[in-house]
Amino acid sequence: DSGQRTADSEGGLSMVFQSRASGGSCSRMRNYKQFEIWKQGHALVLSVYGITGEFPQAERYGLVSQMRRAGVSVPANIAEGSGRPTSADFARFLSIALGSLSEVDYYVILARDLEYINATIASDLGSRIADLRRMMTKFRSTLVTG
Repeated sequence: DSGQRTADSEGGLSMVFQSRASGGSCSRMRNYKQFEIWKQGHALVLSVYGITGEFPQAERYGLVSQMRRAGVSVPANIAEGSGRPTSADFARFLSIALGSLSEVDYYVILARDLEYINATIASDLGSRIADLRRMMTKFRSTLVTG
């Protein structure tokens, strides 16, 4: 595909890319801060930090650390992937970010079951995670299919 392509606002791609059939190289540098998926991922991390700050001290090196690490990995992998030279590379980093997002999803369930967060907070986070997963999956598919 040698033509211009854009993703809808759900994927957060606000720039036009030129892709080449030989690997999907992009002719313009991508600014990860403009992607809606990065913005939502960053907002999720801020929420995770706020919520885990209320967890028991005994979890500081356990669930708090794991949940924060997985949360940070989501927007960090989006940022790293956006700086890669090909769409295929970017898609690979989005796959890694999706794996980390699934980890956060599980940690939210665990925190709820351990009664570190209430069901309302868990439900809100779960909805935000599901929305972000849909956005990221859709955006990744535009990179792969061109």
